[in-house]
Amino acid sequence: MSKPSPQFLSAASADLQKAAQLLADGECVALPTETVYGLAADALNPKALAQVFAIKGRPLLDPLIVHVLDVEALKQVAEYDARLEKISSFWPGPLTVVLRRKSCVPDLVTAGQETVAVRIPAHPVFREVLRLAQRPLAAPSANPFGYVSPTRAQHVRDSLAERCPWIVDGGACEHGLESTIIDLSSPERVRLLRPGPITLEALRDKLGAIEVVTKIASNQVAQAAPGMLERHYSPATRVELFAHGKLPSVVEARSALLLMSRRQNIPAGTEVFYLSENDSVNEAAANLFDLLRKLDARGFTKIYAELAEPMGLGLAYNDRLTRAAAR
Repeated sequence: MSKPSPQFLSAASADLQKAAQLLADGECVALPTETVYGLAADALNPKALAQVFAIKGRPLLDPLIVHVLDVEALKQVAEYDARLEKISSFWPGPLTVVLRRKSCVPDLVTAGQETVAVRIPAHPVFREVLRLAQRPLAAPSANPFGYVSPTRAQHVRDSLAERCPWIVDGGACEHGLESTIIDLSSPERVRLLRPGPITLEALRDKLGAIEVVTKIASNQVAQAAPGMLERHYSPATRVELFAHGKLPSVVEARSALLLMSRRQNIPAGTEVFYLSENDSVNEAAANLFDLLRKLDARGFTKIYAELAEPMGLGLAYNDRLTRAAAR
């Protein structure tokens, strides 16, 4: 099938059936999830997976997350772990779990490792495509590798253009940050590999002790999970961070000030942008990537961005900003 110029598909039944058929035929289709838009492909088809890496410019050492419809489908690609029962209330939802892989999963998905990252997404559009396609789908963020993740269909088109010919428009993503990733591949421990919408506190309530991985992944060896490199989610414009509730001591000319809520005493002449009206970290997280993209397109020399309090969803918000600011 020849690839057309980029075009949007709707969430209507006929369009979702078309998307599912394209995926079954080995094509890539950008789909909305509750976190960010993903560049989906048949997770068991190496040729389709190779297209994902080529479209994104993604290094082969960065594993992919496999999306499945339910736990029974998970058992087809990963070894079941009884601890999943303790966190079943988080699925469908923005939680990814690293488990021992089944032999049917291609090395391209796992970066050659013996583990696979799996999640059961909640977005109704993605779930319907999974049901229609009747296959697991790998779906990393639908953007060039390392750039700000897409939370709207137009972001995908802006970033990938003709490299991604099919985009299903499911509206703005609910959470705006990628899924939480935990590692259950060892029976002796649980590790948090990437913070996300399912908070560390909520997971500890279910699983007990969780080791938080703070070591930056090497860009020379296979990663345990996506999103662990020091620099990621990055706009072209340089980002400088400052503590929650504070203001930077100096704001350079032609810079943008990105705040979590409205406040007084903003330096005169400063261009200010707000992620939330009332210091809501949920609202700020949902708006973060969209606003970073808009500011990046404005030609500012620098973006000064306010961190959140380092708890709950603030851990994930700060993680994305910290990686965006790395140089």
